[in-house]
Amino acid sequence: METTHTAPTRRQYITGGSALAAGGLLVGCSDIVGQGEGDSGDGNRTDSGGSYTVEMAPTGEGSFDSVPETWAVYCPGYADMGVALGQADGLQSAGYKPRFYTRWYDELDGVSVDKDSLYELYQSGIDQEIFFEMDADVHVIDPNWLINNFDGWERTDVDEIRDTVGPFVDNLIFRQTGVCHGDYRYYSMYEAFEKVAEVFQATDRYEAFESLHDEYVRGRVADALPPESERPTGLFAHANGTEPEVFSPYRFDTGGTSVKHWRDLGVRDALVGTDVQGFSSTNRKRIDYEQLLEIDPDVLLLEGHGSKTATEFENTVVEYMRNHDVASELTAVQNGRVFRGGPTYQGPIYNLFLVERGAKDRYPDRFSGELFDRDRVADIVAGAL
Repeated sequence: METTHTAPTRRQYITGGSALAAGGLLVGCSDIVGQGEGDSGDGNRTDSGGSYTVEMAPTGEGSFDSVPETWAVYCPGYADMGVALGQADGLQSAGYKPRFYTRWYDELDGVSVDKDSLYELYQSGIDQEIFFEMDADVHVIDPNWLINNFDGWERTDVDEIRDTVGPFVDNLIFRQTGVCHGDYRYYSMYEAFEKVAEVFQATDRYEAFESLHDEYVRGRVADALPPESERPTGLFAHANGTEPEVFSPYRFDTGGTSVKHWRDLGVRDALVGTDVQGFSSTNRKRIDYEQLLEIDPDVLLLEGHGSKTATEFENTVVEYMRNHDVASELTAVQNGRVFRGGPTYQGPIYNLFLVERGAKDRYPDRFSGELFDRDRVADIVAGAL
């Protein structure tokens, strides 16, 4: 028997003029992801009565009568954005909790997330009923991700949740490769962060983070990097397990926040000039050690080990490669230049720490110690601007 849900009387959030109304938009394409640059022309309005709208591609316009108190996310990068805006207490969910790394918050006074209390959306799929159970005021989740990646989701399911629970405001920014859709506008991390700040009416915190990012990442760190011609080549790839045998490589020139920290550090892509294509929703090819040896990057950056400390990574993955017949021939292995590559998803706080770690790993003669002020970050999160 079909379940019918009625709109909660406590909420008057509605959406209108949404791109979701275009029934065929993006349907039939899996792993819809991405990020880009430029002005979208998105408009946001606040009326004299205090209600306001936030427009974001591809979810369209979301209308709010008041600032959301509770919010749901799938991608941890968006969770990190909300935490940065001082909204940790209202967070309801994470797509897959092991990928939501909260240890960096331990270095920020007063910043924390109770990860145990969160709903985990992915349970061998995503059940629509969990959205009604959470009853979140806003869903920072791209509905196209739900429709195109999980069985049982249709446009009508999204519409029902939007109309009876709360709006969707999101853009999948973590990877921009292999997209098989039409007009889908992608955002950089800070462009998406600005939209989330508008949802929570916290643009002052966003602007403070943007200023810190420009001062630290685009300023002090960028200024201390060696000239491009003197930078070692790097290969960024996903590698499962402590004894990896195959790798899913990423290209740095295809956009997406998953490689933002390496773009921030001006990494020279070892894949340039090769026929190796970056991992995407349409390209799932992997490379083995023999192919990796043909490329032979100066530095090897491995994603998929976000829960490991540097010592744990060294004593497992790197030690395995040192003792491997072929891997041991890699220049990066021989020179001790195999590092953790960073998580798939990034937000503004993650990015500060990842740039710091990457800078010290790649250029230990140029960077050491804490590269940004933790107290300043904690103050911004707390609203002490």
